[in-house]
Amino acid sequence: MKRSAAVSAASKRGSARSSMPIRTYRRFYWDAVLGAALPDGIDYAVFDFAVNSGPGRAAKYLQAALGVAQDGRIGPATLAAARAKPAGVVIDALCDARLAFLQRLPTWPTFGRGWSGRVASVRRQALLMSATPQMPPGSSPMMPASPGEAPTVATPAGGATQPPAVPPAKSPSSGLAGIFALIVLALGSAVAWAAHLPCNLFRVFCQ
Repeated sequence: MKRSAAVSAASKRGSARSSMPIRTYRRFYWDAVLGAALPDGIDYAVFDFAVNSGPGRAAKYLQAALGVAQDGRIGPATLAAARAKPAGVVIDALCDARLAFLQRLPTWPTFGRGWSGRVASVRRQALLMSATPQMPPGSSPMMPASPGEAPTVATPAGGATQPPAVPPAKSPSSGLAGIFALIVLALGSAVAWAAHLPCNLFRVFCQ
């Protein structure tokens, strides 16, 4: 009985540890950019930008692409503008601006190849998502990017991460499950998450 209780307790501790990165990515990135309220494809492009460079910068660059006030906080005006413009136009403008920002960084010679591949992959998948009809209820909540579409990316912290997997078009039945799957796959590995965390939460190495 004691051994069974110990195993159960250890299992619960392991589950709590594994869910911590999920909560972190959801709270500090997906929720911070109102991913659930953004149009399909735009949500993924903004979320990946937020993971790589912080939600405030991702929000400002989205707002610049939409032609609204750049306060770094996605609200009703930003959401209305995002829904009013063709998603493909917004995605291209956002990815172009993101790549231009990265090219201006002093660390571009070191990390530029990985960043360029990441932005290209995000652009391609986000455009595909924006053109894909909504999934019917009961459909699979997540289709991760294939290994060939998810290049390893060097980060300013010296680690390597995989870009977040591609979330599907939103539907009432799959939205929450899709978010969780998106966050889990965005981690890549516990080591990559630990290396990336100081940048994105405490902005020690943020670029």
